[in-house]
Amino acid sequence: MRSLEALTLDQIVDTARYPLSALASSRGRDVVSRARRDLLTLGCTVLPDFIRPSLRDVLRQECSAIAPRAHHDVETVNVYNIAVDSALPEDHPGRKTFERGNAFVARDRIPADSLISQLYSSTVFRHFIAHCFELPELHELADPLSGLVLNVIAPGMEHPWHFDTNEFTVSMLTQQAQAGGVFEYCPNIRTAQDENFDDVRDVVEGRGERLTQRLPLQPGDLQLFKGRYSLHRVNPVRGEVARHSAIFAYSQRPGVIGSVERTRQLFGRVLPEHLAAEGRAVRGDRLLD
Repeated sequence: MRSLEALTLDQIVDTARYPLSALASSRGRDVVSRARRDLLTLGCTVLPDFIRPSLRDVLRQECSAIAPRAHHDVETVNVYNIAVDSALPEDHPGRKTFERGNAFVARDRIPADSLISQLYSSTVFRHFIAHCFELPELHELADPLSGLVLNVIAPGMEHPWHFDTNEFTVSMLTQQAQAGGVFEYCPNIRTAQDENFDDVRDVVEGRGERLTQRLPLQPGDLQLFKGRYSLHRVNPVRGEVARHSAIFAYSQRPGVIGSVERTRQLFGRVLPEHLAAEGRAVRGDRLLD
């Protein structure tokens, strides 16, 4: 499929519904206020049909075309993405392991003229995301691989229960699975001060229905999520169609680059930028992952 030439933000996003360049307008204030309220109470908000419906097929086709570039590696993991042989108490939820079978297309393998790349690089879009998360500003990751990725979950695979390293996540479904592939999450199950191991244990051992919400998503919907504090997963994909989603990674400070170990896990390779930045990461809390 031939890629579209670069489009304006107004051509990509339904800016009548989501006036990204006019956040001080009545409609802009309403959109941001609802997003902030949802994030505060539920840890998640969805902006349906953020991408114009007329571009939904283009979005799907572009991402399907690059999906074969994903790095595939089935790993045994736990919810904290720490070594599964870590010395933990017998009843610790980190002892429960899963097979992570999702794969990632790195940013350097995503065409710059694709819809998701144009959206990720837009300063207006980034400014809007910062407003929704009540942050003064956001920056693109300096990481040449993980700033923008396509998450690919093939039939029979899943992205099991986990917490995110970043406090917030921005994503967009680009292709639905034929069956399964549902996003499930436990809103604010932990805080920066309390791991809440008891409830996390209940979820990973299959007793957490009371804590779990399921989120129906459609291609082109924009999802904002506080994944550091809300345990979440994409349940097993069934049928013959893979689930694809774009993940837009931003940070509150410039120059952020992923660790060598995690980068190699996700993409099967590292670049000189990762080696040069190793050891400079600063954590904002003392949570396990």
